[in-house]
Amino acid sequence: MSRPDRDEHRDTRTREDAVSTPDDLKYTAEHEWVRAGSGGTVRVGITDYAQEALGDIVYVSLPAVGTDVTPGEAFGEVESTKSVSDVFAPVAGTVSARNEALEAQPELLNSDPYGEGWIVEIDVPDPSVVDTLLDAAAYRELLDAH
Repeated sequence: MSRPDRDEHRDTRTREDAVSTPDDLKYTAEHEWVRAGSGGTVRVGITDYAQEALGDIVYVSLPAVGTDVTPGEAFGEVESTKSVSDVFAPVAGTVSARNEALEAQPELLNSDPYGEGWIVEIDVPDPSVVDTLLDAAAYRELLDAH
């Protein structure tokens, strides 16, 4: 029995197979993730799939603390060497914190999108709205459909 060539095996993998989609997060069709916190605060960022599609991120435009956001509306931008993309609010609420580290290190979105690369925290009046977002399995199905 012959062993498959490693490169041949790698070529059969799709981008969606290689990206990370943690099960403890919620997702949007626009490729944002949401992590529910305590007291009605959620943390928001872009997914591994989004950062990979964007390429090397060179600038992030963050909203001011106190900004009210509306689901589906842009609240910031991510600029890469390939393009500029809007970041959309996954839930309604008020920005309570922004990741100031991204001003000096926008590449954190590439290196650690689910950790140090978070974008904002939003105080939400109704934390149950997070449950209406895509779970990891549904988000993976969305990626498979691309």
